[in-house]
Amino acid sequence: MKELDLEHDKISKLVKKFAIPCVISMIVAALYNIVDQIFIGWSEAGAFGNAATNIVYPFTVIALAFSLLIGDGMAALFNLSLGAKDKKKACKTIGNGIILLICIAFIITIIGLVFNRQILYLFGGNPKEIQCYNYAKSYLTIICFGLPFYMIGQGLNASIRSDGSPKYAMIATVIGALSNIILDPIFIFAFKMGVSGAAIATVIGQILTFVFSLYYYLKKTKSFKLNKPSMRLNNTICKQIISLGLASLITQLAIVIIIAVANNLVCKYGYETISSSNVAYGVVTPLAVIGICMKVFGIVISIIVGVSLGGMPIIGYNMGAGNTDRVKQTIKYILLTNLIIGIIAFILFEFFPSFIINIFGHKNTFEYMEYAKYCLNIFLGGIVLTCLTKSMSILLQSMGSSYKSTLLALSRDVIFFVPSIILIANLTHSVVSMLWSAIIADILAFITGILLLQSELKKINRRKNV
Repeated sequence: MKELDLEHDKISKLVKKFAIPCVISMIVAALYNIVDQIFIGWSEAGAFGNAATNIVYPFTVIALAFSLLIGDGMAALFNLSLGAKDKKKACKTIGNGIILLICIAFIITIIGLVFNRQILYLFGGNPKEIQCYNYAKSYLTIICFGLPFYMIGQGLNASIRSDGSPKYAMIATVIGALSNIILDPIFIFAFKMGVSGAAIATVIGQILTFVFSLYYYLKKTKSFKLNKPSMRLNNTICKQIISLGLASLITQLAIVIIIAVANNLVCKYGYETISSSNVAYGVVTPLAVIGICMKVFGIVISIIVGVSLGGMPIIGYNMGAGNTDRVKQTIKYILLTNLIIGIIAFILFEFFPSFIINIFGHKNTFEYMEYAKYCLNIFLGGIVLTCLTKSMSILLQSMGSSYKSTLLALSRDVIFFVPSIILIANLTHSVVSMLWSAIIADILAFITGILLLQSELKKINRRKNV
């Protein structure tokens, strides 16, 4: 990284250098799904189409989760190896990571195609809701054919950033997303392909990102060169990659669990929950609204993750080199930045919910808008704490503390949220009351994050004093 001195350059300069392209890349990656939802919401499919994409969305997150398991783990180990001046291990890390990515991508693709019906059922797809179910089935089938390109492209992106080329990583992602944005209205409206057209546009964008990422590996690498020995699988390196990437996997799978549980509770209690107009919310309305809220939530978390991942090369390198003071300075800078982002998001969700929800379609019913406001105000009401918790999880990962990082990633969405939402929903039989479980989980997870990060910082201080 000739133009960057990770040991001596100003922390704010380094974080901005890595984080800005990373944030743009993460936001653009999140736009793949959110753009589909916006255009579908304005098409004839409307709320039925949005509900369908929400049913399929968890499976695409599963694919991304396994992609980041390898990609982020590979990037973290690569940086730690470079910081320790072990260039041979750094090269083998990249080579082993690529092989793992390819294998996992094709396994997930086959699962998606073979177990199509079971996947839809798992995430709230009900054949009795015929229109919504058919949309979901066609969307999932097409998306599956693009999964290998999507997973490999996203996985390679992390190591491109760690190789000192965050701008190239950003460009590769932006090109794919821009093509999706351009092609979506063409396929959906001009070709009148509706939900299927949105899926085709998404796949084309994913292929473009994959091609640009692959080109970097073949022609533009800085700190490593791939060869046959580096591609030969090494058990120790593979285990280290998986260990360091586990927090990223858990973070994404937690989103899947949230959506799966929420979708199924909506199907169970949607018709029992009555709006202020004395009309039941039903199933399609809450499914569509929760899907939109999760996509909006995903945009904010993408920014938080992007800022945090921007600090990963700095933290990893200085951890490997033993520069603990710079590690702590980087952590403080990133947490402060993400706190400000969380506050801005909170203001938008609490005071401008109608503006946000209207982006995703028109001709919304009273019940639709009412439930949407509840979701944004309550379900995302603890967004400031969520931002700090997600950030702390990635910071722990960057420091090489995979156990604590994974525990924190699990705490908010699985350990605290899932039991809370199931308990509240079953006690109240209300798809509105269950939304308060998110705030409960945010508070408990934030406390957990503070304790885990403090314990890791104390460990760093002890190393320094030895």
